Amino acid sequence: MIHHVLLACPPGSEAASRAFYDGLLGMTEKPKPPVLAARGGCWFTGYGAELHLGVADDFRPARKAHVALLRPDLDDLAARLAAAGHPVDWGGEDELPGMRRFHTEDAHGNRLEFVTPL
Repeated sequence: MIHHVLLACPPGSEAASRAFYDGLLGMTEKPKPPVLAARGGCWFTGYGAELHLGVADDFRPARKAHVALLRPDLDDLAARLAAAGHPVDWGGEDELPGMRRFHTEDAHGNRLEFVTPL
């Protein structure tokens, strides 16, 4: 079982991370231990996942590598993301048998996938 996944973010981007992961995705911010909070970034939990956003001084968004998150509200989530200006790229049902899915980008350009069983 995976405890968490770390995604990189640029320095000073915590507000954008909160707006995306808390505001759009509906995840809850988890307080970081003080020694780690000094490094910047933020942590989020929800829908059975824990994501850590860690500051990278030489940040480059992950365009291919990604995390796939299970979401029961796939259509509603896709609509919210599209309305907020994030890309929503649906995959064909034959690409990942038994799953509906789409890819998007977080506030920093990192690729994310959202899936739900058919």
